[in-house]
Amino acid sequence: MQDKTLTCKDCGATFTFTVGEQQFYAEKGFTNEPARCPDCRKAKKASQKSYNGDYAKR
Repeated sequence: MQDKTLTCKDCGATFTFTVGEQQFYAEKGFTNEPARCPDCRKAKKASQKSYNGDYAKR
């Protein structure tokens, strides 16, 4: 196994999917590689938390 260079589907930046991350994904049973770079993943997670929090308050 070796590091892979992937392209983010949101911003188009390239990012490295390291061997350690690949092993983590395999241990969790994930079959797909990440589609977003770490920054876009954080932003998406934050927006989902915000949305879910707003929904719960209604």
